[in-house]
Amino acid sequence: MSTLDVLTALSPLDGRYAAKLDGLRPHFSEYGLIRNRVRVELEWLKALAAEPALAEVAPFSVATVAEIDAVIAGFSVADAEAVKSIEATTNHDVKAMEYWLKQRFAGNAEVMKVTEFIHFGCTSEDINNVSHALMLQESRDAVFLPAFDKVLDRFVALAHEHAALPMLSRTHGQTASPTTLGKEMANIAYRLRRARKAMASVEMTAKFNGAVGNYNAHLSAYPEFDWAAFAQRFIESLGLTFNPYTIQIEPHDSMAELYDAVARGNTMLIDACRDIWMYISLGYFKQKLKAGEVGSSTMPHKVNPIDFENAEGNFGVANAVLRHFSEKLPISRMQRDLTDSTVLRNMGVAIGHSVLGLESCLRGLNKLEADPARLARDLDNAWEVLAEPIQTVMRRYAVPNPYEQLKALTRGTGIDKATLQEFVRGLAIPQADKDRLLAMTPGSYVGSAVELAKGI
Repeated sequence: MSTLDVLTALSPLDGRYAAKLDGLRPHFSEYGLIRNRVRVELEWLKALAAEPALAEVAPFSVATVAEIDAVIAGFSVADAEAVKSIEATTNHDVKAMEYWLKQRFAGNAEVMKVTEFIHFGCTSEDINNVSHALMLQESRDAVFLPAFDKVLDRFVALAHEHAALPMLSRTHGQTASPTTLGKEMANIAYRLRRARKAMASVEMTAKFNGAVGNYNAHLSAYPEFDWAAFAQRFIESLGLTFNPYTIQIEPHDSMAELYDAVARGNTMLIDACRDIWMYISLGYFKQKLKAGEVGSSTMPHKVNPIDFENAEGNFGVANAVLRHFSEKLPISRMQRDLTDSTVLRNMGVAIGHSVLGLESCLRGLNKLEADPARLARDLDNAWEVLAEPIQTVMRRYAVPNPYEQLKALTRGTGIDKATLQEFVRGLAIPQADKDRLLAMTPGSYVGSAVELAKGI
């Protein structure tokens, strides 16, 4: 079996879920890696040609710069295949790309005069680390964060929509002080906002300093030139942050920061998916029906919360890979070992499962419909939650043993409205406070939940 399609793909990312991840392919595929390598090599050549101190590299004409930019912008899958065919001979991916560039510009006299300045002073890792940083930064900004924002925005919308809809809390799974459905959605939204800020603020670092980070080769050819400053300008021109102190490889610390930040966001969403799964189980949320969809192969009545389950599973797979990345990638023996190389080729796996989780979560959120009647029934059967405000008011007026009195009245037995109100009427507290407690219901005892939900 040699044909690769959705049925024969080894990974579900390229099989069952292939259509959902098209946006990531230009970034994390082998083509995406080669495309970025070509970009870095050509931008480096342009930078060398634009530097007056490097007299042997004549400045490029406007037409040549335009041709180089067109190769960067128009690099195709067919071009990547040509690079791979050269690699079959060289058995070295970066060197194959260097040879392809020389072939590609064979008709340009200006480039051919300086053909040996393609890859000048570079080790393969100079090209690779910048390419990987660009792949991560651009996929984060163009694909991952927009998908994350849709989920975040949906939680904010649910918070506002249900800001005033009372809901029984369940601390330790037991009835507890009421909240509102919107406030619980706001709690999630606030956490996700912090996670997004952490993910977006990671500065992707890169280096361009040769075989062991000391500009050895560069200085052997141009000993008076400030290569460190030049490399910094080059890296920053690509929108990355320059790392001046490295071994052969950039140490991947910024990558680890990003992977940890994404994993934390995924963990928050696992928590959210599990809670919503429980709310659906309790009947607080119903799910909109989709024509033709089957919930169970044998039980026709079922409408399963499959989107939240699918999201939870994908976030879990993503986190397993992300955490391996953040633990492994910052470690390299001495000045270089190759254990990071095969790991880095799996960046798309971690981000791909994260994006799948986000899409599943959003799909589930868009199906939710609150059931106010179900929420109200639970609240009306939980008058014991008003033991908290009653004993708190009793404390204010120094009524003896307030907590103990309410504990004896309610703990483990529940209580109805009439019994609770009879207790309140017998309290030695001001009438105004007594009236306020008598007017209180489980559904009205929500504190500042409404304002908090609206304020997210």
